[in-house]
Amino acid sequence: MAIALTNDDGIDAPGLMALREAVAQVSEEPVWLIAPDSHLSGCGHQVTTHQPLRIEERAEGHIAVSGTPADCTRLALTHLCPEARWLLSGINFGGNLGVDEYISGTVAAVREATILGVRAIAFSQYRDRRLPPPDWHVSRRYAVAVLQALMARPLEAGCFWNVNFPHRPQREEGPEPSIPEIVFCPASQQPLPTQFKREGNQFIYIGDYSGRQRDSGDDVDVCFSGRIAITQRQI
Repeated sequence: MAIALTNDDGIDAPGLMALREAVAQVSEEPVWLIAPDSHLSGCGHQVTTHQPLRIEERAEGHIAVSGTPADCTRLALTHLCPEARWLLSGINFGGNLGVDEYISGTVAAVREATILGVRAIAFSQYRDRRLPPPDWHVSRRYAVAVLQALMARPLEAGCFWNVNFPHRPQREEGPEPSIPEIVFCPASQQPLPTQFKREGNQFIYIGDYSGRQRDSGDDVDVCFSGRIAITQRQI
């Protein structure tokens, strides 16, 4: 048995390294990194079918793929690591809350795993641009707590977990910051901000993610309020 990891920020992304370190703290199973060779955030569930997928084996169980996150999942679970019992994606640099999942490569990777019959979890670290960048050491600690909770929890067939970590201001709380409350909640149904600025014949996206609409108790509200938001999603 093994655990396969992927993402949409690319195989060299610090969030993927943080997730690998978190998995090592909760499982002794072999961990495989099978991720895109470049940054592909926002690619959704795109797959490659009209050209070959190239792989670069950088080390044993550490493979870069010239494809999308969904491609990586397909190769991982059918050819490169078919013994995987979990497919984990992330930790994405930026939230994937509510309707975000339809454009998220991070979430598409776990949806594809679920389609293939493997349990899967997507991890994202919300970023509030009004604050200093998130600390991946803190995100790793959040991931350990969530993995311990979710790997022991039943998961219905055809479902996967989508996890979003809050971006909390850094402050002194003793040796380590406390783990936020873990909240199982519904996914937001509110649309993403769609503001654009026009410059001639170009439209430049200027949507304010941190200012998006939220309903009490949904995953956007939970995450923006400083708690870990977990939604169970269905293919």
